[in-house]
Amino acid sequence: MKRFKTRPKNLAYLAYRLISPAIDPLVMINGIKNYPRFIKELLKYSDLKDAEKIEFKNIYPILSDSLSSTPFDNHYFYQDIWAAKKIFRSKIKVHCDVGSNIEFVGFLSTFTRVEFVDIRPLKVRLKNFNSIKGTVLNLPYESGSVRSLSCLHVAEHIGLGRYGDKLDPNGTMKACKELERVLAKNGNLYFSLPIGKPRLCFNAHRIYSPKQILGYFDKLTLAEFSVVDDNAKFIEKTNLKLFEKSNYACGLFWFTKK
Repeated sequence: MKRFKTRPKNLAYLAYRLISPAIDPLVMINGIKNYPRFIKELLKYSDLKDAEKIEFKNIYPILSDSLSSTPFDNHYFYQDIWAAKKIFRSKIKVHCDVGSNIEFVGFLSTFTRVEFVDIRPLKVRLKNFNSIKGTVLNLPYESGSVRSLSCLHVAEHIGLGRYGDKLDPNGTMKACKELERVLAKNGNLYFSLPIGKPRLCFNAHRIYSPKQILGYFDKLTLAEFSVVDDNAKFIEKTNLKLFEKSNYACGLFWFTKK
C-alpha cells in the first residue's frame, strides 16, 4: 500500500473534509449564529397586520440565504453557457451528453433532441429528451457515430468510486479515449474538467494540466480553449499554456475530429 502524503499544516483541512460529509462544523456554527435573527423575525412577522397564522409544524428555518450577493458555482455556470451557446449555433438536430449537469441537458432539450448517458439514469418525462443508462467507459454508440458530444466536469471523477464506479487510476484517460472513439468525423466534442498543477483529491476528483488533456485526445484537433481561472474569471479563446500552474481552474476544450 502506498503511503499517504501529508503535511502538518494540512491536517486541519483534512480533518474538516473527513468530518463535514456527516456533520459540517461551519454550517452548524453559522446556523447557531443566525438563530437569534430567525427567532426575532418570526416574532416580528407574526405581529404584522394581515400576517398569516403560523403553525409550529410549518416552521422551516432557512439560515444561510441572507447574503450580499447570489452564490453560484463559477465552473458550472460558465461552462454550461459556453457549451450551450456553441451547440445552439451549430444547429445540430441531435446532441449526446455524457453525465453533465442535469440543468444543462434539460435546457438543451428546448432547442435540440438530447440523448443523456449516465450510470444513474435521469427519470424525467421531457420532450426531446432521452435518458440512457450507460458509462463513459463503454458508451452505447458505434465508433465515429456521434456528431455532437459533450462531457462537462465528469471525466475527473471516473475511477474514484464517488458515483459507485469501479476504482481505476486510469479512469479519466479511458473516459477521454472512449469519447474520442465515438466522435464522428467533422464532429464536435465540448469537454471540461479541473486544470492546473496535477494532483488527486480522493475521492472527489483529479486535477490535470491542459497538456495532459491534449495527450489524452491525441486523435482530435483543438478548435478552441477557454477557461474559468482561479479568480472565477471566464476567459474565452485563450492560450492553455498560461494555465499549467493554476490551482483549480476549469478548462473548456472544444475538440473536432478531422
